[in-house]
Amino acid sequence: MPIIINLDVVLAQRKMKLQDLAEKVGITPPNLSVLKSGRAKAIRFSTLEAICRELKCQPGEILAYETGE
Repeated sequence: MPIIINLDVVLAQRKMKLQDLAEKVGITPPNLSVLKSGRAKAIRFSTLEAICRELKCQPGEILAYETGE
């Protein structure tokens, strides 16, 4: 998949645990883990907004597009 998820990088930079972010955002740790691992097929804008708000980042810091070339 050409969409790269950098959530683990941003979490490490912010020194925040996945479980803490999940609690603040209001989703389950397993669902957030699916996103972090790149196995998610979609993400709601409201969830992305909440993640960015809690991590004080832009969506482009979490999501990246990489061509298959």
